[in-house]
Amino acid sequence: MAKYLLLKHYRGAPAPVNDVPMDQWTPEEVSAHMRYMNDFAARLEGTGEFVDGQALAPEGTFVRYDGEGRPPVTDGPFAETKDLIAGWMVIDVDGYERAVELAGELSAAPGAGGKPIHEWLEVRPFLTAPATITE
Repeated sequence: MAKYLLLKHYRGAPAPVNDVPMDQWTPEEVSAHMRYMNDFAARLEGTGEFVDGQALAPEGTFVRYDGEGRPPVTDGPFAETKDLIAGWMVIDVDGYERAVELAGELSAAPGAGGKPIHEWLEVRPFLTAPATITE
């Protein structure tokens, strides 16, 4: 089994087919989308492939170290251009092909007008420990 992170982006990924921002959806459309996400997660719980998932607020700040005794540095003047993660799901599956299959299904979550979003999801494998070399 291998763990993969499925990342959903507010921005920073290619535009989806149904490219109406979620803040412009009706309450019913938001509910249908969340129901799809929850049902998808529940199905994967049943197969033992679901590890965790969360939706994230669109607000966020990049922070970095700026030297000993100095306060951290945040975004700067161009925060609106950064990539923002909308949410994520961790799955534990047999391999890359299954991760891609599930990401494709998740991409069909409904959006505006109840139509599938066809959003791009980023599929990232968890980093595994390198093989131990003995001589």
